[in-house]
Amino acid sequence: MITLHHLNQSRSKRVIWLLEELGLAYTIVNHARDSVTQLAPASLKAIHPLGKAPIMVDEDSFLKDANKTVLCESGAIMEYLLEKADACSKTVDCRPDKNHPSYYKYLEWLHFAEGSLGLAVITKLFMTMENRNGDKPMDGYIAKELAIDLGYINQTLAGQPYFAGQAFSAADVMMTIMLEIAQNVGLLTDYPDIVRYLENITLRDAYKIAASKG
Repeated sequence: MITLHHLNQSRSKRVIWLLEELGLAYTIVNHARDSVTQLAPASLKAIHPLGKAPIMVDEDSFLKDANKTVLCESGAIMEYLLEKADACSKTVDCRPDKNHPSYYKYLEWLHFAEGSLGLAVITKLFMTMENRNGDKPMDGYIAKELAIDLGYINQTLAGQPYFAGQAFSAADVMMTIMLEIAQNVGLLTDYPDIVRYLENITLRDAYKIAASKG
């Protein structure tokens, strides 16, 4: 059985979403942030040394010579779940075939969510939380990065329905959650194709279940 250790107001909703898309059985253990500091509780550190969410624990690992697998980091958890779905002969495919031209575009977007877009969006989110008096040293850099990243995303979605091309994939799961944060911070007003994409992707049944649970 897969156990997802979920933290409120975190990006672990994306793991619930992929689990629902793949039809894998799982349970959720909820952890709550400190109401004053907004930091994750010590209970997460008891599961993984980083003490961050999401944390996935699979007591029935498909990996050779491993009875249990414990992972922290969304992208790594996505890859593990996709491999487990294959090992369990699940028919739902959430990534292109490795020999298909779209496979490496899928990988690009899967890692772009946290590797490129995440830094700029989360930094901008933190900026909205501080008492600001005029421009700060990071403002220009973050504005430039957001313009580059969001422009690239908007251009991509103007020409295709999903990040990997014509079919839904786990890259959409990774990217959607980060784009939702960007939207909540008010960053998408000039990017109509991203807004249209979010309106469509969040109609998926698995997304709706993940939103209700996480």
